[in-house]
Amino acid sequence: MPKKDLILLALDGSHTLKLMDRALQAVNYETAIAADTKALSRLLQETMPALLMVGERFDGHDGLEIIAELLERFPTLPFLVYTEKATPEFAKRVFKLGINGYLAPPLRTDDIVGIVEGALKHAHRVGDWLRREVKRTTSSLKKRAQISEAERSRLETVINSIHDNVMILDEDNVILLVNPAMCASFGLDGQAVIGKPVLDVIQHPDLRALITSNHSDDPLQYHEVNFPDGRVASAQYTAIPEIGYVITMQDITYLKEVDRVRNEMVHTVSHDLRSPLTSVIGYTELIARAGPLNESQKDFLKRIQESVQHITALINDLLDIGSIEAGLDTRREWVQLDGLLRYTLDMLQGQIKAKQIKVQTEIASPLPPLRANPVRLRQVLDNVVGNAIKYSNREGEVKISIRPEGDQVIIQVSDNGPGIPIQDQAHIFDKFYRGRNINDQEGTGLGLAIVKSIVDAHQGRIWVESNVGQGSTFFIVLPIQSPTIPVGKK
Repeated sequence: MPKKDLILLALDGSHTLKLMDRALQAVNYETAIAADTKALSRLLQETMPALLMVGERFDGHDGLEIIAELLERFPTLPFLVYTEKATPEFAKRVFKLGINGYLAPPLRTDDIVGIVEGALKHAHRVGDWLRREVKRTTSSLKKRAQISEAERSRLETVINSIHDNVMILDEDNVILLVNPAMCASFGLDGQAVIGKPVLDVIQHPDLRALITSNHSDDPLQYHEVNFPDGRVASAQYTAIPEIGYVITMQDITYLKEVDRVRNEMVHTVSHDLRSPLTSVIGYTELIARAGPLNESQKDFLKRIQESVQHITALINDLLDIGSIEAGLDTRREWVQLDGLLRYTLDMLQGQIKAKQIKVQTEIASPLPPLRANPVRLRQVLDNVVGNAIKYSNREGEVKISIRPEGDQVIIQVSDNGPGIPIQDQAHIFDKFYRGRNINDQEGTGLGLAIVKSIVDAHQGRIWVESNVGQGSTFFIVLPIQSPTIPVGKK
């Protein structure tokens, strides 16, 4: 039986603490509770938690300051923070610290479990933090003979605790370190392979193809590795300046199965739903050619066409959100947000002119590029800006700003529409949820759910601030990833 992940809870509020404890144990997590900072320190020494959740105030101390100190000691441990009130200032502090996320009332069991599972999944991705840890602890790895025992022991401890497969190579592709997960996947003797060329050790054709391919276009190289037993892994070959390379590999068998099921669903939807709907639209257009229609008949046909178009839009939205949430939408390239915003505003010009909306934009210059999916980010802007225009009063005003702040870009979209009641604000990103004060507006109820899924897939955050009768402001925060120059092989 696999060992349960241990979630360490450091919270003052008894009610909130009990709720989180019950919610996590109900989905098969093991929990441990720290009564104060001394108990927290002891538990961190005696156990190996998979995640630590800290209150904004804990044992009379600032929870974020506690996390900042612990990050120095446990850089690979994922953290979550609980706050009684999520303000923009608090969110900024969370993002600047690099914490995995935060929870705020109202709390639901699904929200608690969802953010914990998301943080654990993110922690398994070795990506940036592994490269930083390797660079910081092994600055002398350029020459293998120069590595001290202390440095090697420290790095081995880090990579041995990683669930994913990890192998570190020097600039000549000689194996420096390899973790147990990688050894198990390829049947390697961890000690025997140290110091050997990786191509002498790895015989799997898929992984060899990744190692020997040309890496000049992108420092992050991905390749699928297929095993005889049906497992599929995603391998990554990453250049590390002044050290060499790191190979990481994650099991994506379940994602491939999801992809197969999704493709079957897409085919079914396309054939069994879209085709009949297209026929319905076609026949309604032909009816008028068969002879004159009275006004009532014309009105009935118009209603049929509008209903079919609404169903088609709903099908498209469902397919979109299914693809994003399944983690299958992995396209990434360098994107300029100001260019995407121009396309969005051009598309919405008809609505802007019809309602005589005044649109003000404030775009910082220069604006750093983002490593993102341009099609999905365009969807985000189309939905959020489109909603601002849709819900603004006639001759109203929409303000859009995009600015960098530290290692992130903040998009802010404000309108002067009806606003969102406080009781609805916690649910507006839920699927099919519609505010009780906007029932007269058309829509599938999936627009903001799709936006949140896209933002989450880009490791960002989205929230809203709104007052009834005064309008709403949506904030979207996306991380900036600087381009990395690959290291050439000798």
